[in-house]
Amino acid sequence: MPGGKPAGVPCAQLLPDRRCAIFGEPTRPAFCAGLKPSADMCGETRGHALAWLTQLEVATAPGRAA
Repeated sequence: MPGGKPAGVPCAQLLPDRRCAIFGEPTRPAFCAGLKPSADMCGETRGHALAWLTQLEVATAPGRAA
């Protein structure tokens, strides 16, 4: 996504079945390739995983005071 993906907005490359359309492709952003999910991150439910990602997006948002 040019200019980055805003927090809370699904990635433009997300397929209807929630798989990445460019997984394994050279055009996949380095951030995505570097994100290594863990059991703590994924949890037992999709809601848990989305809450974790939301916290990550907020914590790493541009302009956030350190």
